[in-house]
This record gives sequence, structure tokens and C-alpha cells, in this order.
Amino acid sequence: MEKILVSSCLVGNSVRYNGSCLSLDNADRDWLFSSFDVLTFCPEVSSGLPTPRPPAEIIGGVGEDVLENNARVVGNDGVDVTELFLSGADNTLKLCLENQIRYAILAESSPSCGSVTIYDGTFSGHKIAGRGVTAALLEQHEIKVFSQYSLAKLRAEVDTITPKVVSKQCLKL
Repeated sequence: MEKILVSSCLVGNSVRYNGSCLSLDNADRDWLFSSFDVLTFCPEVSSGLPTPRPPAEIIGGVGEDVLENNARVVGNDGVDVTELFLSGADNTLKLCLENQIRYAILAESSPSCGSVTIYDGTFSGHKIAGRGVTAALLEQHEIKVFSQYSLAKLRAEVDTITPKVVSKQCLKL
């Protein structure tokens, strides 16, 4: 069975910055666990960040900018955690490559995992278009990233590439 990476927080693990978790719709969760060998992982915890921890946002850009050293990840306490976010992204990529993972489902809007939106770096709750550090790194290595809100897109993609079983009929000559 093909392996897929899923953010730990999306399956009920209390690893988010505030010590909470998120959840997937039950139907989506059932589909994932019946269709894939699910590996759960939190980039931030893997790098040594504690739970709970101060919320962090990307200052001066998006995930790709952090990877290029043109933006920083900073907590609302003013502590620069960029290196820890880069380490978490590297840990995640390593896990994906070791397990031949082609798809990841990451928590939307996170400075690590956001695939479509992230917070704008002002700690005001405002979101902008962009990827988090881990999502950007995975995409650069052709690992497709989805969020808990875009599982229908993943399902449609998987359904179009999964070989269908075709019944064979004996033909009499």
C-alpha cells in the first residue's frame, strides 16, 4: 500500500503551538486510512520545538523565501525560530524520501505546513497566499501537498492514476 504523510495534529495529536490538535472529517479520515499507509509527523516537534510554544509566523515573505534565506520565522515573543523550522522541513523531506512518499496532507495556514495560506507575519490573524516552510520544501521535491480542506483534490488525483481492475472474459474462437 502506498504511504502518505499526514500532519500529526490532523489525526488528534496535541502538537500544535497551543497544545491542541485539529481533526479530519470522519469520511476523509476513513478514506485515508483505508487507501494509504499513513505516516504521521510534525515538522515543528521533530526539530525540538516544545508543545505548547509561542505562535510563530513568517516575517518578510513566504516559505520559499525562508528556504532562500530571504525571510525569517519568528515567534510572537520575538524569538527567531527560523533554523528550527528549516530543520523540521528537512526532517520531513528526509522521511518522505526514505518512504517514497508522493503525497502529504499538511495543516493549512501553519508557518510550516500551510499549502495555500499562511499568516501574514503581523500576528493579527490576517492570512495571505503562500506556503509554509515544510510545504514549500516538499513541493520543490515534487511531493504534492494538500491540506485538510483539499482532500477532494487528492482523492480525484489518486482515482485518476490508480489502475482499475478490469475483468477478463474468455473469448471462444
